[in-house]
Amino acid sequence: MHEIAIGIDLGGTQVRAALVSADGRVLARAEDRTDAKAGPERVLAQIQALAGDLAAAAGTAKVVGIGVSTPGPIDTVSGITRDIPTLAGFADFPLKAELQKRFAFPISLENDGIAAAIGEWQFGAGRGLENLVYVTISTGIGGGVIADGRVLRGRKGMAGHVGHMSVMPDGALCPCGNKGCFEAYGSGTAFTRRAQERAFACSETRLGAGGDAIDSRAVFAAARAGDALANDLIEEEAEILGRGFTSLLHIFSPEIVIMGGGLSHEFERLHPGIQRYITERAMPAFKDVPVMRAALGQNSGLIGAAALSFLAAEFDFSW
Repeated sequence: MHEIAIGIDLGGTQVRAALVSADGRVLARAEDRTDAKAGPERVLAQIQALAGDLAAAAGTAKVVGIGVSTPGPIDTVSGITRDIPTLAGFADFPLKAELQKRFAFPISLENDGIAAAIGEWQFGAGRGLENLVYVTISTGIGGGVIADGRVLRGRKGMAGHVGHMSVMPDGALCPCGNKGCFEAYGSGTAFTRRAQERAFACSETRLGAGGDAIDSRAVFAAARAGDALANDLIEEEAEILGRGFTSLLHIFSPEIVIMGGGLSHEFERLHPGIQRYITERAMPAFKDVPVMRAALGQNSGLIGAAALSFLAAEFDFSW
């Protein structure tokens, strides 16, 4: 019998779901805007509705399980979310147990950065590799690590919070409460904030002209049109990313660094600056490690979540 899994990608903005085949193909999908302020019962009802519709559409295929990718911090050993800042009421919430009450299929639960790393490892840019680091550059910065052919989970399954390594002592305040985190400087949010501040102080930029919104898309569009400030901002962002990636190279010694998230849409523009920093600053043995864009794009976490169910069924999480 044909086997499929349901992948759920729970985010603060959207809940996405997909039927995924054993070879990583998305067969059907559905999504809903997350009712993020309504509390766990409402969000769980959204997940149940999306997954239920997809399960009904599976036909004669066997659903091996449901894999759920969620923001962290989350204790995946106990299945308890510790404090998800983008979802109201999810502090110390038994997410896995509550989901299992609603479904007849086995539930697998994973931090979104690790789920995306699994997706790229199994079906994307890291397929066939034993060691990789996945970094998502979006509203925040998250990630996941595959080390020696195994998912690196660490204590309570909470490894891979790469956005919260310090890159600037006593630097800018991060949403996590610490100062100087990689996320506080390299995230899409931080990039947009710098652009807004610098555009306000610059009389020679077209950014914000006519009251237009200044966001990451506007910065890259202005850069393509030759705006000097926009190009400076992009070079600065690339250097910050290169700084963080270089630290990850030294810590994990991967065969590849995979960049996903919203800013990865502009990977071709950012990559030269990232690579230049690595070439200049990484120790010689690490300079040749490539940085590549996520092959699965925005589906990395969704497909990785589904892959959890296939891996659990095959290996019973011994991997």
